[in-house]
Amino acid sequence: MTVAASGPVFSLREIPFSHRGSWFGFSPVVAEKTYAEDVHLVSHQTGMHPILRLTPTAETAITATPHQLTWAGEDGRIDLAYENPDTVRVRGNGLGLRLLAADPVLTPFSGPYFYQDPADGSYVFTVYQTGRRYRITPLTGRAEPHGAQALGVAERGLVLSGAWEIAIEEYETARAPYTGTDTFEQVVKAARADFDAFTEAVAPWRGDRTPAAELAAYVLWSAIVRPAGFVTRPAVLMSKHWMDKVWSWDHCFNALALAEGLPGLALDQFRLPFDHQDAAGALPDSVTHSEVLHNFVKPPIHGWALSRLPPAPDAYPLLERWTTFWLDARRAPGRELPHYQHGNDSGWDNATTFDPERVVETADLAAFLVLQMRQLARLAPEARWNERADRMRDALLAELWDGERFVARGVHSGRTWSSSSLLDLMPIVLGEELPHPVRAALAAGIERHLTAFGLATEPPDSPHYADDGYWRGPIWAPSTVLIEDGLRRAGYPDLADEISSRFRALCEKSGFAENFDARTGEGLRDRAYTWTASAYLILAAAHERRTATGAVIGPRAATSG
Repeated sequence: MTVAASGPVFSLREIPFSHRGSWFGFSPVVAEKTYAEDVHLVSHQTGMHPILRLTPTAETAITATPHQLTWAGEDGRIDLAYENPDTVRVRGNGLGLRLLAADPVLTPFSGPYFYQDPADGSYVFTVYQTGRRYRITPLTGRAEPHGAQALGVAERGLVLSGAWEIAIEEYETARAPYTGTDTFEQVVKAARADFDAFTEAVAPWRGDRTPAAELAAYVLWSAIVRPAGFVTRPAVLMSKHWMDKVWSWDHCFNALALAEGLPGLALDQFRLPFDHQDAAGALPDSVTHSEVLHNFVKPPIHGWALSRLPPAPDAYPLLERWTTFWLDARRAPGRELPHYQHGNDSGWDNATTFDPERVVETADLAAFLVLQMRQLARLAPEARWNERADRMRDALLAELWDGERFVARGVHSGRTWSSSSLLDLMPIVLGEELPHPVRAALAAGIERHLTAFGLATEPPDSPHYADDGYWRGPIWAPSTVLIEDGLRRAGYPDLADEISSRFRALCEKSGFAENFDARTGEGLRDRAYTWTASAYLILAAAHERRTATGAVIGPRAATSG
């Protein structure tokens, strides 16, 4: 990533080109870890679906900025920009473009059907995968239809040549003919203004010390979709690559990054999973355009998050039902501590904590619920919530603290064990609620996970460590933010500073990947993950505030206290 006068320049292989509110983007990434030779229009309605293939007629170099995508060759160039969330304008001068269906197979029940609309002369793809239409309206220049409509395998689309311009729209059944009147330059200017306003709202503090702030803002801005399907509010997807969902803890970090500058959008992020809260009070595992999954849940960090968000008048009953779910449905008879039914419920799917058994009482879960009940007590002062929080905290210390570390306990077997997972150290989120010896032990354990790039979820010297092992080694944004915050409240600001500094430097080096190799800092899995961008913005904003108030004076060495 580089930063030019026109904004950050990024690779389409890492971050798709899209626009706030749009359900589609442009990228060569057409499936998980699958890269095409050409840029594709990829829609995220009903899933991730490559729709159109954009192939220049000569060799080009591609440049992507937040407001414009450009193919440049020796004989000319092609530019693309969003006019609005469901319409893009594309123009070429001296360079032609083959605009073809991404899927060449046409059957009676699948594949893209291509035809010319007799009403206005536009060309339309009807695509089974998304259930949407994609209309190409020639504005200037020459557009020649290409390919056959017979069932089977054939290229279908348009070939554009000379000096030309088109509009591409994604819509449902029918709409009036395209009548855009703005020039291409005006379209680009408006897109840039929209992004610049968003960036100014979420990162007004950005500067030379925060070189990745604008790109982080773009990752968030470009991943926003308008309400559609099961997505009931303007939503920040986790990515406009294949992780195109809202999971019921990821959304909290995006809400926190937006909270100061865009409080309404932040609260929309927080509330969205609660729109699908079930009769038992549980949140879904994930929400996307065409599905809501309830097979797992996610950890109850929502009280922790809500305490850092703008006031939300309707939050109490939502949070109460979510908390009651854990107390009523996820505690074995006679037990004070709740349990996960699988590692996926914790958000740490394959962490080594869950190797011995799957149905497990863990220290992180109890700690999150203590914080959540404290927040309920603040929202509607009732002695019962603080009393319940006290009981759970005391049970956590009495039953899962062995004098040196927190252990996990199998609900069925009753046996306990310790692991080398960073998850076992997550109770540091309780901060000042923990006794001093417990805080010190957790801080020392956390420091042992600290690599040159940040907090490894499994120490590199562990026999279970894997460079690309998901929660068995890589560095993740949510664990970093939660632990950094807990350390500050526990009285370990120096260690928190070091964790923040290393993670911010990691993002500036390797972008905003889903997670990172703890030994090399390489970005892993989905490379345009919004909770990572949000974590950078959260940590950078806090660091800039501390610097401005004189609370930070130069770099500090890590210390356990």
